[in-house]
Amino acid sequence: MALNVSNRTLFTGDNLDVMRGINSDSVDLVYADPPFNSNRDYAAPIGSAAAGAAFKDTWTLSDVDIAWIGLIADREPALASIIESAGLAHGKGMQAYLTMMSVRLLELRRILKASGSIYLHCDPTASHYLKLVMDCVFGRDWFRNEIAWKRTSAHSSAKRFAPVHDTLLFYANDQSTWLPQYLPLGESYVARDYRHSDERGRYRVDNLTGSGLRDGKSGEPWGGFDPSSSGRHWGVPSSGAYAQWIEDNLIPGYKSIPGAHERLDALSDAGLVDWTPNGYPRLKRYLAGSRGEAVSDFISDIQNVNNRSKEHVGYPTQKPIALLERIIKASSNEGDVVLDPFCGCATALVAAETLNRQWTGIDLSTLAVKLVLSRLEKAADAGALLQGGKLPDVRHRTDIPKRTDVGELPPYKTHRHTLYGKQEGNCAGCRIHFPFRNLTVDHIIPKSRGGTDHLDNLQLLCNACNSMKGTIDQAAFVAKLKQQGMK
Repeated sequence: MALNVSNRTLFTGDNLDVMRGINSDSVDLVYADPPFNSNRDYAAPIGSAAAGAAFKDTWTLSDVDIAWIGLIADREPALASIIESAGLAHGKGMQAYLTMMSVRLLELRRILKASGSIYLHCDPTASHYLKLVMDCVFGRDWFRNEIAWKRTSAHSSAKRFAPVHDTLLFYANDQSTWLPQYLPLGESYVARDYRHSDERGRYRVDNLTGSGLRDGKSGEPWGGFDPSSSGRHWGVPSSGAYAQWIEDNLIPGYKSIPGAHERLDALSDAGLVDWTPNGYPRLKRYLAGSRGEAVSDFISDIQNVNNRSKEHVGYPTQKPIALLERIIKASSNEGDVVLDPFCGCATALVAAETLNRQWTGIDLSTLAVKLVLSRLEKAADAGALLQGGKLPDVRHRTDIPKRTDVGELPPYKTHRHTLYGKQEGNCAGCRIHFPFRNLTVDHIIPKSRGGTDHLDNLQLLCNACNSMKGTIDQAAFVAKLKQQGMK
């Protein structure tokens, strides 16, 4: 489904309300960097580009819309059990925090394409609880990595090992985009492993055989060497990065050569077979054909942003643009849609722009608009944008987008008879039975909060309950009735 929000749009407002207005299955990549439940208050220093940015990262149940608790308990009982257990183990603050996160992750699950990916940035304060929540929301089969990013150097810490890393929980499925990222090989590694050299440059030697016996030519002698005599078979590269490099640079059409012996002949003719003194053939792997070292789930080569960094804007929890570029390159293609629902100082949005992705951001603070424009202007001045240095048009919205994936729905009041039968004539608030004429169609999640006219978002209330409920969510209204002893 196409996204119903224009590219380069930044919303100011509650991300839950905004996400409820975004089409289902419309986003390719989500990067979420929410508060961490760190029990701290953050503020940008006066005089910095982000001056005025502040947020409280301390959570109590009084901070949480009680509607969320009811919504999760009603629709996601397994998730509700996880949140309740976390509250028993860690305290009400963690319960409140996970409730806040869960309702937003449920919306992100709806918005994310089946071929999409999501990265949730957190730290050890809540990462293990969030892992359970993510498993429940997206499914344990979607879990790909728990990535540790070393954000600071070692330092002393009272009575424990020094905490130096953040955690990124990466979820995707087999359909999702995955483009492996590589780092240059270290000098010591190259000196140790690529010990040989010729006119093509440095190379190392590798096996041309694999363990186990095989029938056919893979197990037959070639060049006077019989792999079967050692319980092995020919393992000649026919696919992968090095085979592609061979085809592109040394042997045109190499990957389409059909048989093991034929590929061995081609490799030998091209000077890619190294023979040991005792007649054992090995493959020459040239340094030029190496993509480098595959990036692992421990990231230590990207430094955190400090006040000496060129990209530093003073935002309390600013992340380095190199980290976001790595994520976006690995899990999206050019033109894909990137969503950051807690965009803060807009690092993910700037990275998406420089990498030619579409993007949408959401933040409570209007300062995010100022920061994204300022940072894009710097990127344009540095020639990092793909539009020839031209500053792109950024749209700022404070409304809730209108979904276009729900089709033409009939007027919601036409569902009265269906709802009356579904509820057996009982009011969804006080649960008292009423005649048909005394019940009114009401939205469970108000349209002002992103609710739709779908039947599953409609109910019948008596006139008194409808008046009392007003514009709050149904779950909050039910909690209100319980507090008043009316339910």
